[in-house]
Amino acid sequence: MRAARAVLCLAALSTTAACATVTRGTNTTWTVNTEPSGAAVRTSNQFACDATPCTFKMPRKSEFEVTITKPGYKTWTGKVTNKVAGAGGAGMAGNVLLGGVIGAGVDVASGAMLDLVPNPLTVTLEKQ
Repeated sequence: MRAARAVLCLAALSTTAACATVTRGTNTTWTVNTEPSGAAVRTSNQFACDATPCTFKMPRKSEFEVTITKPGYKTWTGKVTNKVAGAGGAGMAGNVLLGGVIGAGVDVASGAMLDLVPNPLTVTLEKQ
């Protein structure tokens, strides 16, 4: 009985050791700036704004296409991806040091150890 309680306590502790998920969260702000400002932004993951500058709350593990339009200017299209952030790697290291295999899995699955790149996205639009 005592051994079963110890196992349950260890399991509970390891599930709370998702360091990056706790310290960074699974979402981040992503910003778009254009020169000139006032351009419309649409993303392939269904986010949009009518006039830059814009800031969105995005899942850290997102990867998406971005289209920026403004009358009198050429349409700009690009891709936003993600990479392991310095703070995300530190959170993963915390999981390893504390023995939180489950926590490490949570951080990987949730994307908490990632950052969107580029962020901010800054685009200079070309006149038509």
